[in-house]
Amino acid sequence: MNSNGIFENLYIFEMANSHQGSVEHGIDIIKAMSRIARKYNIKAAVKLQYRNLDSFVHPDYKEREDVKHIPRFMSTKLNYEQFTQLVEAIHEEGMIAMSTPFDEDGVDWCMDQGIDIIKVASCSSLDWPLLTKIAFTQKPIIISTGGKTLSDIDKLYNFFTHKGCEFAFLHCIAEYPAPMEHLQLDFIDRMNRRYPEVTIGYSGHEAPDDNIVPMLAIAKGAKILERHVGLPTENITLNNYSMNPEQAEKWVKAAMDAKTICQMKKEDTKYISQEEVDSLRSLMRGVYLKRAIKMGEPIMSEDVFFAMPCNDKQMCSGDFTEGVIASKDYNINEELHEKRKITDIGMVRNVVHDAKGMLYEAGIALGNDFEVELSHHYGMQHFRQTGAIIISIINREYCKKLLVILPGQKHPVHAHKVKEETFQLLYGDLIVNIEGKEKVMKPGDIQTVLREEKHSFTSVKGAIFEEISTTHIKNDSYYEDPMIRRLDPIERKTILKRW
Repeated sequence: MNSNGIFENLYIFEMANSHQGSVEHGIDIIKAMSRIARKYNIKAAVKLQYRNLDSFVHPDYKEREDVKHIPRFMSTKLNYEQFTQLVEAIHEEGMIAMSTPFDEDGVDWCMDQGIDIIKVASCSSLDWPLLTKIAFTQKPIIISTGGKTLSDIDKLYNFFTHKGCEFAFLHCIAEYPAPMEHLQLDFIDRMNRRYPEVTIGYSGHEAPDDNIVPMLAIAKGAKILERHVGLPTENITLNNYSMNPEQAEKWVKAAMDAKTICQMKKEDTKYISQEEVDSLRSLMRGVYLKRAIKMGEPIMSEDVFFAMPCNDKQMCSGDFTEGVIASKDYNINEELHEKRKITDIGMVRNVVHDAKGMLYEAGIALGNDFEVELSHHYGMQHFRQTGAIIISIINREYCKKLLVILPGQKHPVHAHKVKEETFQLLYGDLIVNIEGKEKVMKPGDIQTVLREEKHSFTSVKGAIFEEISTTHIKNDSYYEDPMIRRLDPIERKTILKRW
């Protein structure tokens, strides 16, 4: 739904009727926004609004002054050729041209004028005749969701998905201006969870001097920001939710600062600087000897005490374990310079913690009735390279398991003579190899492995997938590697009843 990244990190300057019916004034707004875009090197779009007012407004209402919006629309009317000049100006300034068509003629204008992105306004987002024509264009589409329930948004998601469209959603509160207590930015979290393959953004109508809201929207995961903009003059006063160029620049700067504050410094994990490590170590307790210890002697809890400082190469209190063997003679009050012993139990605990964390992140609840198998084909010390965590949930005439594959982990080539199995990827990425043919799976994909088909699987960033099969039979896994075949299953499996 977001195949080419056009939506990512997009700033939308909505002109609406701020051109005041003047092409010249509209071009002045476009140039003011382009100066901001160049200064901050951002991907920027200027958005117009298309209505064929000859047919959009009922003939009996065109001259009425008592119907909301119609006098403003009529007084700022531009024709097709004038809008074409604005689109050309947007492209000449190196920005993306967007428009919100409010009728079918407006959609035709978008196509004829080379509009890059079509916007669906909140008031039009359940206008199915209009949406059908917009979907038919196959242009990238951004949909505002002001006033729409979650059920409404689900309908829009399914409609544009079934039409094969590339689209994004904007959280929006359609009040002008929108009061703080109505903004509900937490809903951005909900939308990101519910539609993980769709870019989610925020269209703001709060007071134009407020730059806390866009920063919070970025922190909530908004990848698109939109605001109304205009250019005040001696004769033109902006409404109370539109930004002048100075306010728009501060808005962009605040959003960029928020991205810097929120951005992960390493892909998919937390970056920890050496300065942070040194700062924390200066506050940690080191391990010191209460009595003299001879080389080769086990060091027990009663032989040590913990105190500041923890010096370079000294064991810290958190790394001390009972029975560490002294590699040299130690005097009373001396620092302990030993390494924490790596044990199979410690490695199992670390692996279990990582697997549980992946399940938490994926939102998968196991309940209380399951068995965990750590399959370590080349020993526990090589588990993170080769193996799998197999969670057995049901084993009757049918069998259900969950398999957790750690980042970079591979499960070696094997086959089953009795069991047929089907995998469905629930989380992460998975590459399944069946009889030498690879399939790259994404969440939701299904792959069946027939009896006696040789297969293996691996993951780049980690995966959780469900295995549904016929009854699981012990010793029904036949491995291609003779080294694995020679091992007793007890040697290559660790069973956990609880974790």
